[in-house]
Amino acid sequence: MIKKGTWVEVEEIVLIPEERAKNIPEETKKTPFKCWIRGNCLNDCKLGDEVDVETNVGRIARGKVVDVEPGYYHSFGKYVSELGAIGKQARDMIK
Repeated sequence: MIKKGTWVEVEEIVLIPEERAKNIPEETKKTPFKCWIRGNCLNDCKLGDEVDVETNVGRIARGKVVDVEPGYYHSFGKYVSELGAIGKQARDMIK
């Protein structure tokens, strides 16, 4: 059981396949357009339940609970050697 007020991530279907734009690739047209929103659940719930959440900015959204107390996992990708010297080159150009 996920208690009211717990930080969760919900999945919301923004557009069903029939509502998608006609000029996108066929494979894309066949799938719903989704978004994932994080906030505090406004009711007790379970993983997979539809629930309302309140985001940090006060927006209320509804979706299916897909994660409980999600973390932040992001990166800027692997090191690109060609970009390694850009800062020095820029400083040299400014001088």
